Amino acid sequence: MTASLLGVYRQLRGLINENERDSLTGLLNRKTFDEAFVRAAMAMDGPCGLLGPDAERRDAPIAARHWLAVVDIDHFKRVNDQHGHLIGDEVLLLVAQLMRHNFRHGDRIYRFGGEEFVVMLRCPDAQAAEGAFERLRRRIAKHDFPRVGQLTVSIGFTRVAPDDTPGAAFERADQAVYHAKQTGRNRTVDHACLAPSETPETAPLGELEFF
Repeated sequence: MTASLLGVYRQLRGLINENERDSLTGLLNRKTFDEAFVRAAMAMDGPCGLLGPDAERRDAPIAARHWLAVVDIDHFKRVNDQHGHLIGDEVLLLVAQLMRHNFRHGDRIYRFGGEEFVVMLRCPDAQAAEGAFERLRRRIAKHDFPRVGQLTVSIGFTRVAPDDTPGAAFERADQAVYHAKQTGRNRTVDHACLAPSETPETAPLGELEFF
């Protein structure tokens, strides 16, 4: 099953725009993030977009803010060490698939490299955003990954402000992920709920190695 699944995705690589898509998962890649982020920061108002087939529908045409989340697979190195990189790649493919089903058609999902993903979506408030990210966390925790079994993710998210930069927003979400990891993993953390002492310094976005 693993070799067959990976074979199908590798055949599809030729149809993927390498400048915009991650070659393994088909998700958007790091190169497209900055431009999309700037557009989002400049357009803070508008109705929520259409939802994916398995996401909770929000039909009310209310004003929406943009939110950015970092999603990190817990103990992913252990998967590669115990089962090999072929199984690790299958896990990444399945996580990407679960993310597509969880979020709306208009939400943007990126693979930043390794086991780290970024999501940018529109929701009216922090409660709605946390609900969307919590649904993903629960969905992944319940999924039975072939040969691996159960896996979890830690999620940190932040509201995108009109004057934000991609690096600043990413850093806040990354700090929230760090807090989730330090407090037990398999959690969703809003950066706005962290005390100053709980926000460690992280490297600016341009200094991070994603691939």
